[in-house]
Amino acid sequence: TTISRYEYIWSYFEWQDVVYMDILIKGGRLLDPVNERDGLYDLWIRDGKIWKVKEQNTDKEEPDASGEDCRVVDASGCYVMPGLIDLHVHLRDPGFTYKETVDTGAEAAAHGGFTTIVAMPNTKPVMDEGHRVSYVHNKAKMLGLINVLQAGAVTKGMRGEELSDIESMVKAGSPAISEDGKSVMNSGLYRKAMKIAKSLNIPVLAHCEDINMVEGGVVNADKDMAAKGWKGITNAVEDVIVARDILLAKETGARLHLCHCSTKDSVRMVKAAKLDGVDVSAEVCPHHFTLTSADIPGNDANYKMNPPLRTKEDVEALKQGLHDNIMDVIATDHAPHSEEEKLRTMQNAPFGIVGLETAVPLTISELVRPGVITPLQMAAKMSTNPARILGIDKGNLAEGKIADVTIIDPEVEYTIDKNKFRSMGKNTPFHGRKVFGEVEMTICGGKIVYAADRMKQ
Repeated sequence: TTISRYEYIWSYFEWQDVVYMDILIKGGRLLDPVNERDGLYDLWIRDGKIWKVKEQNTDKEEPDASGEDCRVVDASGCYVMPGLIDLHVHLRDPGFTYKETVDTGAEAAAHGGFTTIVAMPNTKPVMDEGHRVSYVHNKAKMLGLINVLQAGAVTKGMRGEELSDIESMVKAGSPAISEDGKSVMNSGLYRKAMKIAKSLNIPVLAHCEDINMVEGGVVNADKDMAAKGWKGITNAVEDVIVARDILLAKETGARLHLCHCSTKDSVRMVKAAKLDGVDVSAEVCPHHFTLTSADIPGNDANYKMNPPLRTKEDVEALKQGLHDNIMDVIATDHAPHSEEEKLRTMQNAPFGIVGLETAVPLTISELVRPGVITPLQMAAKMSTNPARILGIDKGNLAEGKIADVTIIDPEVEYTIDKNKFRSMGKNTPFHGRKVFGEVEMTICGGKIVYAADRMKQ
């Protein structure tokens, strides 16, 4: 089978030595939340790890960077932050590889500044067994670009009837379980899954949607959308499951992470749960803090996502939640579809848009430049906090750590062009949008896996 073929091939490659080039990143603004660094520092990478970090304009002796094997990167005017981590990506592999593959998704991630991504389990077959998780991990290792972590499904076939073999998936490297794309409507079964996740010390990534309340909705339930003849999805569709999942996490002690929050009451409930001592975190997607339902220009399914674009009041609440650190993470919910699928009507097209290659400029344009969050908060929400939630040793630029680094120029202004995406999916509502913030270089494990033209030698 395809899976066993990748398992066999990786068994040959995994012992091969990797040759690293020394890298000196000079002149950049280092943003390292773990070590409370926000200033001008030089950063040396050697043998795949952070070797030295030195504040600029000091009298400290500089390490030797004169050798032929040292690449000097001029990061003047740029942010230098821990490699970005996306907790919420759909790779479509296996089963839907006409939309995306592990390889093209990893390339898109590197182009977007991400060094680690978590793939959702709604593939075909569903990621509900350990050997299927190994297929994705081994395929990503063969490509050798970024870290791809495969989340396991909560239930077999994502049918909501019987728990998956969660322990085998964790042994295969799954960092979390999720039923993303739907909620486990059986609360008793979901509680059992949370107890298992608690015992295995992994988080539960929750898609909050009461399927019994959707009633064929495709957009937000408001007057403007109703006037266009589209069925609406109310805020309560999300809020009811957010409340339930928080209560189950409180009872079981599980680590709960709420995916793609879109409503003002989600923010309110997350705040209350944290004050109550519940181990809960939450993410917001760039499209949900950038657009409202009023921005939908017509029958364009590139504006169709789940949860849907909400009202201005919801968007402002999400922004305030990010500002106040109630909402911990910015994640993409990268969901590629074919052009043919997205050319269907709003009613009939699939939900979802791509996001790996637009997350950085939208975050800088909509949050950082207007002062909603600081650059250091951006680094926390796009790297340090996701690493903490997953329990992985990343999101940290201390000496001795694996060298996952993202370099971003926040002042570059350009127009988003979907035709330049590395992703197979071009389904985005942001094509033609003017933005600030360009990824200049992505370094994963001490290797340069993406460099913009000005950074190439």
